[in-house]
Amino acid sequence: MCGICGFTGTDVDQKQVLTAMMNRMIHRGPDGGGQYITPDVALGHRRLSIIDLTDTGSQPMFNEDRSLVCVFNGEIYNYKELKEELKTSGHVFTGTSDTEVLIHGYEEWGVSMLDRLRGMFAFALWDAHKKELFAARDMFGIKPFYYTEIGGQLIFASEIKSILEYPAYHREVNLEALEQYLSFEYSVLPETFFKGIFKLGAGHYMIWKDGKAEITRYFDPMLEPSDEPYSHDELIDEIDRVMQESIRYHMVSDVEVASLLSSGVDSSYVATQFHGSRTYTVGFDYETYNEIPYAQELSASLGIRNISKIISTDEYWAELPRIQYYMDEPLADASASALYFVDREAAKDVKVILSGEGSDEFFGGYTIYHEPMSLAGYEKLPAGFRKGVASLVSRIPGHPKGKSFLIRGSKNVEERFIGNANVYDMKLRNALLKHTTPGFTPMSLTKPYYDRAEMHHLKDTEKMQYIDLNFWLVGDILLKADKMSMAHSIESRVPFLDREVFSLAKRIPLSEKVTDKNTKVCFREAAHRYLSDQQAAKKKLGFPVPIRVWLRQDKYYQIVKEEFTSSVAEKFFNTDVLVRILDDHKSGKEDYARHIWIVYMFLLWYREYFTEGGCSVTMDDELAFEKARKNNRNVTMNNAV
Repeated sequence: MCGICGFTGTDVDQKQVLTAMMNRMIHRGPDGGGQYITPDVALGHRRLSIIDLTDTGSQPMFNEDRSLVCVFNGEIYNYKELKEELKTSGHVFTGTSDTEVLIHGYEEWGVSMLDRLRGMFAFALWDAHKKELFAARDMFGIKPFYYTEIGGQLIFASEIKSILEYPAYHREVNLEALEQYLSFEYSVLPETFFKGIFKLGAGHYMIWKDGKAEITRYFDPMLEPSDEPYSHDELIDEIDRVMQESIRYHMVSDVEVASLLSSGVDSSYVATQFHGSRTYTVGFDYETYNEIPYAQELSASLGIRNISKIISTDEYWAELPRIQYYMDEPLADASASALYFVDREAAKDVKVILSGEGSDEFFGGYTIYHEPMSLAGYEKLPAGFRKGVASLVSRIPGHPKGKSFLIRGSKNVEERFIGNANVYDMKLRNALLKHTTPGFTPMSLTKPYYDRAEMHHLKDTEKMQYIDLNFWLVGDILLKADKMSMAHSIESRVPFLDREVFSLAKRIPLSEKVTDKNTKVCFREAAHRYLSDQQAAKKKLGFPVPIRVWLRQDKYYQIVKEEFTSSVAEKFFNTDVLVRILDDHKSGKEDYARHIWIVYMFLLWYREYFTEGGCSVTMDDELAFEKARKNNRNVTMNNAV
């Protein structure tokens, strides 16, 4: 796992600027750095050594005549098979790194190489003969790739903070991104919160030539449900087989691999199959927000050591600014902070961890996926009648039983579902913001995906899965997994998000995924082979965080209120609306925890990136981390600064 960056042209002092860009993300690769600089391009790489720990694994890496040069972030798990295939075609390898497979694979297969890769990746290949840059991101968006265009030149990096070191870029908040963030709770647009900086989409590649970028989508995670070719029992066998195979691939490493463990069936299944010696868990000092006892019990039954940590409330709140710094863009998923702490614990011992992201999107695990079945009977009533009822009950204060059902039942799936988060509705969003733009509505963003799903005749629950695969998974789940692990120089691997696992999962009929009584039906049966009844059936929590409780306590209410009435808040929001939302939550009148958290995280992020002296991690901190890492490989970033 690494960090990559670079730019075309000579409009700046290439060596100085490239070094600054690399230094800003030392946490992604404290084991070393490399540069390639010519009048046409400058490429930089920060290395976290996982495979081929020798100098032959260092980057930038070249082909035989040095006409192709590559910087790569990620892992190609089937690189050994691809390497043997390329050798038979006459390609000569000088080391054992998977990066070399990208170089020779591109020489042999061109862009179609992407269809052969089994792994997670973001990379850039410079062709010195063609004066052309080829960059690509993996199928599901596990690894990030950001870019901007300035003065006819391309600047790119694994993290936005590296691009900010390019002197010609001037920071400006993207107000349109803020609007959509209030609804989605993560940055959902192709253009990031930094005006003019974009993210390459999951399953996309870019070709940059003569000052122009051509971007193409090479993979679409479309579901193709079929009753063939497996019976129910055969399907369970196949899920178990393909998952075990994927976990074996994800264990390929020249260093120790451990696993994160919550109480969910996904990470529990991985723990039974990865055959490692350690699992890591965090929890809070609240019974309903603590998965440690479960993780300890399962680990003990498997003969695996569980390392766990109780996160104190004050500790959690103290780290929030630093966490938003590492995120690059504001993210209001409170579990991201829990990941930050569990990854920090793991980084004291190991460099690679396995995690369970992707299972819910692939196998139908979210509780909300029940909704189309729950609403099916009510939706048989005339639409006009249902909308009239919804209009009436919406005027009733509070949340009496059945109110949400009647309101959501008045809408079709395209209207009510934009992903696992749908926080601020348009009315409240417009009341809160001081500045609105004539941009997108949440529905306008999801509509093209619903249209594609309709063309493939997907059922409502399958449409919801497809939306989550394109929005929630990449925008929230994978973003926090990458950024929180990399904050501590640890590689997070996700065996559910595998090419072959998806090839199976996309064909599973809805009846084998979600019923009116359960989610992830077929996967739970596969996991049940190794887990008890209770373990296989357990509802997913995923390191839950008690923000709802904290925001009703005076201490944390006052912390947030101070931020909500600050001069920073007044730049963007009608602060009287913010305070009303905060007060209504504290009094118990409404549950506005997520509404509050979304704004609070944005304000912390803004202070990190747009106020003088606000940055929690300075360049000197990064350099100190690199030095400490070389002297003591078990140091974490939190100990170094």
